Amino acid sequence: MKKFAFALVMTMAMVVLPALAWDGYDYDTGDYVEIGKGNLVRRGETIEVYDYSTGNYHQMDVEGIQRNYGGGVEIDAYDHETGEYRTLDMD
Repeated sequence: MKKFAFALVMTMAMVVLPALAWDGYDYDTGDYVEIGKGNLVRRGETIEVYDYSTGNYHQMDVEGIQRNYGGGVEIDAYDHETGEYRTLDMD
């Protein structure tokens, strides 16, 4: 039981709450992005994402999270500034 609990906590920590800034790529704009330290990346939460192409921060609502085959995480989010849905591939 202890091993199961430990594995569950480690999995959640990797998917839900990155310890440092989390770098990634926005499939919809073709630009690199970063989710800063302190953002709780969970469905239904609002996160702050830095867009390297514009040099601006965007408030986004997390619509969905899923692991991809390369070991990263794909985040579907709604961008408040642009009014568009975006897909972020985070490493």
